[in-house]
Amino acid sequence: MNLSQPYSTVTSLEQLQSIQGTPGKLAANKVIDHLDEHCHEFIKHSPFVTISTASKNGECDASPRGDAPGFAMIPDPKTIVLPERIGNKRMDSMRNLLENPGIGLLFLIPGQNETLRINGKAYLSDDSRLLEPLEAKGHLPNVAIVVEVEECFIHCAKAFIRSKLWKPEHWPDISNMTKPAKMIAAHVKLDGVDETSVQSSLDESYSKRLY
Repeated sequence: MNLSQPYSTVTSLEQLQSIQGTPGKLAANKVIDHLDEHCHEFIKHSPFVTISTASKNGECDASPRGDAPGFAMIPDPKTIVLPERIGNKRMDSMRNLLENPGIGLLFLIPGQNETLRINGKAYLSDDSRLLEPLEAKGHLPNVAIVVEVEECFIHCAKAFIRSKLWKPEHWPDISNMTKPAKMIAAHVKLDGVDETSVQSSLDESYSKRLY
């Protein structure tokens, strides 16, 4: 495909709807504004969530969070509290939330093709009353992301059915794929940093600094 030549773009909702159509009654009416007992059960079984945020200038970021199933705390039907475990201190999601409180969450359960989408506003807290229930492996997080739920709904399974994500027999062969450590070394371009040193740093972080 040659994209050096101009190509057509979709620039209005009317144009988009003329191409894609409009949602049916089920899709149009499935959104609720709180966490009911069904959402609570889904989150309780989920060990993984993707967080989407954006800066005040609209620069977007998507970041994964994972822990034991049910690691997201639900103090009430309008609130989710996520522990911010120790990381690499880039703090992309948290820096965005300081500028723009909008947040999107996508909860996954291994083997479950449907996902749970939650949209709302979020802020950061270092309140011990929130952090203490989030203790894991003897460590408290320094900060929590507190999400005020505005929209909540189940997303259909088509993406997972198409990708066969939960079927190992269909997973791509990555034995000859470039290792992430080599990619990082190539990207940072720092003297004395190569695949071996990056891999050593990653191994140390994964084994000693998860919490």
